[in-house]
Amino acid sequence: MEDQEVTTQASTVEEWTRALAESTGSPGGGAGTGLMLAVAASLTSMVAGYSDDDGGEPDRIRGRAQALRKEALDLADDDAAASKAFGAAFRLEPGKERDEAIRQASVEAAASSAVLGERAIDAIDDLAWLATKGNRALVADVVVAFGALRAAVAGARTNVSFDLGSLRSAGTGLDEVREQHPDLWASVEKLNAAIKRIDELTAAIDHRAAPTDAA
Repeated sequence: MEDQEVTTQASTVEEWTRALAESTGSPGGGAGTGLMLAVAASLTSMVAGYSDDDGGEPDRIRGRAQALRKEALDLADDDAAASKAFGAAFRLEPGKERDEAIRQASVEAAASSAVLGERAIDAIDDLAWLATKGNRALVADVVVAFGALRAAVAGARTNVSFDLGSLRSAGTGLDEVREQHPDLWASVEKLNAAIKRIDELTAAIDHRAAPTDAA
């Protein structure tokens, strides 16, 4: 397996996590973020499949969640590739070529994580619907899904911020980064707000999922 490319599509869970455990950086935390999003989407699909609603919303949620699961795995592999380019840029000899490679790799890595974050944010509403109108017997699964989704959002937020900060290694100050990449910069705060919303949604149903805490 060491001589083969490890991807979320073609590898077993054991193979992929073994590769993640190696000190190679590809796959790394960004790819793990994509995998957590896939877990959240999978649980969302499962709970929706057990839920009933005359308006057909569970079926629509399930369809979106199943599509997101597949996209999240693709995005995890995209992030692994971006991480590899990111690491390669920093291994170059100091000079203009290295600085330019760092700029390009940092922006591409940040953009990859930002896309993951946007997809994760899009998934919040469906899970929120299931939290209040889905099958109440599966509330624990909803909380676990929220946990996975939070990990995906937090991972995306941190990676975007870190990658933008890495531009300083190429001689760019943070004020310049904000001016040059306003959309990526703004995505960090958007992801912070999403984390807060997930925490609030989870807290609203946690007493049902974990009743022993109140005993």
